[in-house]
Amino acid sequence: MPLRRELGLLDATMINVGTIIGSSIFIVPAAIAAAFTGSAPTILVWIAGALVSLCGALSIAELSAAMPEAGGQYVYLEKAYGPVWGYLYGWGAAVIINPASIAAVAVGFATYLGFFIPMGPGAIKLVAVASILLLTFLNYFGLRTGAITQNVLTLVKIAAVVGLVLACFLLPGGQFSNFEPLWPAESLGALISPFGVAMVGVLFAFDGWIEVTYVGSEVKDPGRILPRSIILSTLIVALLYVGVSIGVLYVLGQTATAHSNLVAADAMRVVLGSGGAALITIAVLVSTTGSNNGMVFTAARIPYAMAEEGRFPRWAARVHPRYQAPNVVLVVQGIWCAILALSGTYIQLAGYVVFVSFLFYALSSGAVLLLRRREPGMDRPYRAWGYPVTPLVFIAFSVYLIGNTVLAEPRDSAIGIGLLLAGLPIFWYYRRRPPAGAGG
Repeated sequence: MPLRRELGLLDATMINVGTIIGSSIFIVPAAIAAAFTGSAPTILVWIAGALVSLCGALSIAELSAAMPEAGGQYVYLEKAYGPVWGYLYGWGAAVIINPASIAAVAVGFATYLGFFIPMGPGAIKLVAVASILLLTFLNYFGLRTGAITQNVLTLVKIAAVVGLVLACFLLPGGQFSNFEPLWPAESLGALISPFGVAMVGVLFAFDGWIEVTYVGSEVKDPGRILPRSIILSTLIVALLYVGVSIGVLYVLGQTATAHSNLVAADAMRVVLGSGGAALITIAVLVSTTGSNNGMVFTAARIPYAMAEEGRFPRWAARVHPRYQAPNVVLVVQGIWCAILALSGTYIQLAGYVVFVSFLFYALSSGAVLLLRRREPGMDRPYRAWGYPVTPLVFIAFSVYLIGNTVLAEPRDSAIGIGLLLAGLPIFWYYRRRPPAGAGG
């Protein structure tokens, strides 16, 4: 049974924005500020990260419009490089990357909830599990329920971030002198290394702009809506992130920002007093809930797409006859995420494979170049703006991220590759079997 096309432009855009904006923007600005002694490069690195992410978004948007099917990159990589590459991405995303991310965000949600309800480590894990199961339950009732939940949470989240930025600039507490020194005393050459390291954190904060492609088969008029939602969501998040980075510097200054553990809470405490920390905690709770709903909502479509082609167990291709959603996958995914949250191994798992996600991003951008040459007649409702510069720029930065991670964490990188390759025997087993078929 095929999935229904019900998602419009607002739904698709909110999926991406809601997934990208998690807890990073409330914490990462401190680490970025710590890399520099001047405010200008601290702001410029967020702008550069936005531009690089936009290059990736512009590239992937072309593939999403040409191949609007469930599974996103799984479909694109299979088309460009063959079944094994699509499968490797799908295996890593479905079994490790997405479940580990969902578990990590759920624990982050429970930890921040402790601001209002003090909890021990065990209680935090149980609350994290409860949040995962609740979001799984909401999405069980079909695409429309999950989309409405995502729209509401994301709109509230955007309002909260906008409110944070406006509070920094409109309420007493900030001053332009906090931007001094504008430029560090070090030479331009000395800034190259810390700028590159800071870019890693910024690009990870922007990660998630590809989420909507996982539900490509459920988007109305995908040739028009998919690329627009990808580009629009990246621009929205870029404006919010740059606004927050400038706002906290305006209130706290470079040094205080660099030494803050919860930079957004500290900035709000300056302009709103003790109640500011409570308000920003509420914003983080909404933000993490929206981010996790987006991942729960979309991630289940990857094993569904794999099962449709006979490369995953048949039950993963079953669609609920009433709710028109891959509910068996949703339930299994929820249980697996809950186990990871209880075990505490999700952070280690995510660390092993997170760099591999950028390997697949680079391959997807490369697929734009490859398919333009190999299949010039392919129907492309949208063509990447700035081609071939945009995909090449994104590939270059992805290669940098991958290389930097391999050099810094060779053991974890090797384990990550090993976890991905562990799926190959399953690939060869299911390749011999016929496709499950819709609802098989």
